[in-house]
Amino acid sequence: MEQNQNLDFIKEQVKERPINRKKLMRRTILTASMAVLFGMIACLTFLVLEPVISDLLYPEEEPAPVELREETVTEEMKPEDMILEPEEVPVEVEVSQTVVEKVELEAFDYQRLYRKMYIESQNVAAKSLVTVTSVDADVDWFDNIYENNGQSSGLLLAENGREYFFLAEYSKIADAYKILVTFSDDTQVQAHIKGTDEQTGLSVISVPAASIQKATKEILESAVLGISGTGLLAAPVIALGRPLGAAESVVYGMVTSTDNYLNLEDINVRILTTDMAADANSTGILMNLSGQVVGVLRPANKKNFAGENVLIAYGINDLRRVIERLINGKEIAHIGIIGTDVPREIHEELGVPLGAYVKEIVMDSPAMNAGIQSGDVIVKIGTEELISFTEYQKVLQTLEPDSNTTVTVMRQGPEEYEEMTLDIIIGR
Repeated sequence: MEQNQNLDFIKEQVKERPINRKKLMRRTILTASMAVLFGMIACLTFLVLEPVISDLLYPEEEPAPVELREETVTEEMKPEDMILEPEEVPVEVEVSQTVVEKVELEAFDYQRLYRKMYIESQNVAAKSLVTVTSVDADVDWFDNIYENNGQSSGLLLAENGREYFFLAEYSKIADAYKILVTFSDDTQVQAHIKGTDEQTGLSVISVPAASIQKATKEILESAVLGISGTGLLAAPVIALGRPLGAAESVVYGMVTSTDNYLNLEDINVRILTTDMAADANSTGILMNLSGQVVGVLRPANKKNFAGENVLIAYGINDLRRVIERLINGKEIAHIGIIGTDVPREIHEELGVPLGAYVKEIVMDSPAMNAGIQSGDVIVKIGTEELISFTEYQKVLQTLEPDSNTTVTVMRQGPEEYEEMTLDIIIGR
């Protein structure tokens, strides 16, 4: 009994420790904060790595190179093919009479004709022509920044499913900090410069396909390129876009000359002159009556071949390869010569080799560095043989800037032309 009484002092009552609410709150907040931070880091990591992982697992195919829509040329019938062989002539020929009725045209008939041409031109304009607005930032006398908008005409050339490509006048957008494209349904999207050719003064601008509304896409159609050769002489044409500097102006006329060329570095461009009035701000296209684009309008200036007030255009065929390179994001290759064809009669009478005749050498160009001289005739680039300056242009546009190749020239010696092969680095 005494032992039990002696052990009573060991017994104690255990009490629960009181809850520290402040400490619990701090831990709760810390845990929640760490969870939020971890979630943010996880989201950020996902956003950064997801495109990379997607590209590795599901690589997006690059669009196929763009080729411009061009009217196919059917082979012309030769004069000898028009002559019938004797056995093809039937023995019995039935003579038929054709009655020609004289019809007098009234003023209303001319009105209907022009109305029909106008409807056709507006059909092309609605599908293929856009307004290009150049937004420039400037500062007035009081250091206030204001925007200055300039407008010109653009031509829909092609689309690859990812972008739509338009031809535009480079001088109108050169200093723009923002470029806007307005379609025929008055919807407007932002564009950027895809590429520029300083020789011709033309640019290709592109618009992301995702930024164009579905209804607008259903309206759009790439322009069809026609033939801008000698067959256009005296042909009726329509100037669309801004031929007179104003929006949606239309001018009817005819081609008065096709035999002038603008000799530029490594390219000769046919000049189509017309009998139509021009303006210093002329932009747009020259269209034939089949709705095909045959020329790109140029602003009127004193350098025009037919006078400063006559509308002229670059022949579209000479620009096609340059435009295609710009659309596909490729730089324009240059060697640095101003040349021409060797006429057939000069070749036969004087023995000048056929090829690209070098009239001038551009200063500090790859041609000058390689040792090409005025008077040389380029007969081969790499392994491609040439018999004209036109072939020289075609081959050059297949080469890449900064690539190495050889140029074979025929240079006049004391008695005859001598062949020389020169190493050259293609310029840009």
